[in-house]
Amino acid sequence: MPHTRGPESQREMLSLVTARVRDAYVRKPFYVDGTLDLVSVCRELSAQGLTSALVNDADERGPRLGIFTTTDLRDALLRETPPAQLAVREVSRFGLIEVDADAELFEALWLMVRHRVHRLLVRDGGAVLGLLGQLDLVSFVANHSHIVAVQIDEATSIEELAAAARRVDALVELLQDGGIKIERIARLVNELNQRLFARAWSLIAPAEIVDNSCLLVMGSEGRGEQILKTDQDNALLLRDGFEHPQLAAVAQRFNEALAAFGYPPCPGNIMLTNPLWRCSVSRFRESLGEWVYGTGSDGPMHLAIFFDAAAVAGDAGLLAEARAHLQKMLSGSDAFLARFAAAADQFDEPQSWWLKLTARGDEQPLDLKKLGTFPIVHGVRALSLAQGVRESGTVERVRALVERGTVDAELGRDLIEALHYLMGLKLRHQLRQREHGEAPSNQVRPSDLSTMDRDQFKDALAINKRFRALLRQRFRLDTL
Repeated sequence: MPHTRGPESQREMLSLVTARVRDAYVRKPFYVDGTLDLVSVCRELSAQGLTSALVNDADERGPRLGIFTTTDLRDALLRETPPAQLAVREVSRFGLIEVDADAELFEALWLMVRHRVHRLLVRDGGAVLGLLGQLDLVSFVANHSHIVAVQIDEATSIEELAAAARRVDALVELLQDGGIKIERIARLVNELNQRLFARAWSLIAPAEIVDNSCLLVMGSEGRGEQILKTDQDNALLLRDGFEHPQLAAVAQRFNEALAAFGYPPCPGNIMLTNPLWRCSVSRFRESLGEWVYGTGSDGPMHLAIFFDAAAVAGDAGLLAEARAHLQKMLSGSDAFLARFAAAADQFDEPQSWWLKLTARGDEQPLDLKKLGTFPIVHGVRALSLAQGVRESGTVERVRALVERGTVDAELGRDLIEALHYLMGLKLRHQLRQREHGEAPSNQVRPSDLSTMDRDQFKDALAINKRFRALLRQRFRLDTL
């Protein structure tokens, strides 16, 4: 049965959409001098009924502002120096994460999740307004992202992580219902998912495997554009010379864990369980050579998946090494790059579908991925490969290509707007499918689209057409 949001949930999400940081409870700042001893600081905190204080201090670079909390006190008590002889500056944390009082509340949520902090320093212009705490945000907006992040970080089993993964799904629906921009939903979900994978890996893999490998997520997950869960795309790069007798079993348990989180196994077997995607950097460099110089039909597809890779655990230097080798190989490989780019021009939209909607039972469904997002994502990927762009997200790649003059500013802006529109349309469509008990898919009937969506989809296809013309010119696809 389809479900509807109650008034209370709608009010919570309205708060999330419209509120600024200053609208939440920002605790007034309480300062102590960095030279004050811990016993004196605790005495002042007790008198004020507080659990934290801002610390005014200075080092060789000048004045600095830090924070001291009861957690810092716990760690200080483990030192050999008596608290009465220990200056608070010695156990305080400096380099605070700051947020502007007029920033959207969602930005504060993002900062807390991204930096794994429980408090933000709030500034109004240059002046310190106070501290925004995690618990104060929890009281302002229920069921938000920080709760999920804490649940992931504190999980001690795969079962607990699976529960957190389900909360990510619920959070997506809340954010979508609340009108949060699609790019912000994607950014937050990407951060939570990568933290989920890293935590699962730390629970499953022995420390020696973690230290001598780099765990990768690829495809839309690597680009930070996956919102609802899709097939797994992951890999493991190993340090040359490293071997471990349990590696295959660990890989199996990891992919099984992701399946428990709601990520189905990859039909193409692009997972840690496949030795092709679980190997040393040297062996992987050989695979890259086969994909670039070989004639196999899977080469461009495999390279596209890897090019979107993001490191989520272990030694990210191993990924950087593999990417550097790929870039060297692609120098002068115009024939391969043309074959690689050609995939973006393989799907054509049905003629005049927006003008001649047929009966619901007879109309031809549209594929939002093939017709919409794929030509943008893959075309930008191809240009990025050719130009040596290192950014992993499509939007960041577009901006880098605009800066280099490869894509003009107007087309770059249109590509970003079209991508975000299509991502939002796809999410809305798949959430409706899920509410009706259907498996989420990219297939949508034209008659299921509103008049506004049909018009915007038409505009997105027109942008795609302009972009594909650029790709045909840049890579001389008409000569293939």
